[in-house]
Amino acid sequence: MKTEIKHPDKKVSTGAYSAGIAMDGWLFVSGHAGQDLGTGEPVPGGVAEQTRAALRHIGQILAAAGASFADLAKSTCHLAHIEDFDQFNAAYAEFFPPPLPARTTVQSGLPQGLLVEIDVIARLPGQAS
Repeated sequence: MKTEIKHPDKKVSTGAYSAGIAMDGWLFVSGHAGQDLGTGEPVPGGVAEQTRAALRHIGQILAAAGASFADLAKSTCHLAHIEDFDQFNAAYAEFFPPPLPARTTVQSGLPQGLLVEIDVIARLPGQAS
């Protein structure tokens, strides 16, 4: 059985997907970008500001499912410009306690104005097999 986890602040449609799906003790969080969920517009600033915004969105999905950043096993990160890696990495590191999750970071084509998109997989607390 799978359960949809909704973002509590999302006001605009950004596509045909669930913000998160809890299934078999795991939480799969769809890609979240550095955008204002009330307007759909990119968060002003650079990649660090957009990374923090994306991770705050992900944090809200984690919390809605009863999890936190400490429960992450894997993240996949897409950067519009790979040369932004150092700024992205510094902002990303602010959110994670050790041990850090496994991570893949790649350059990808993102919609106009978006500099980062991140998706994650977390093990839900108390669900270990």
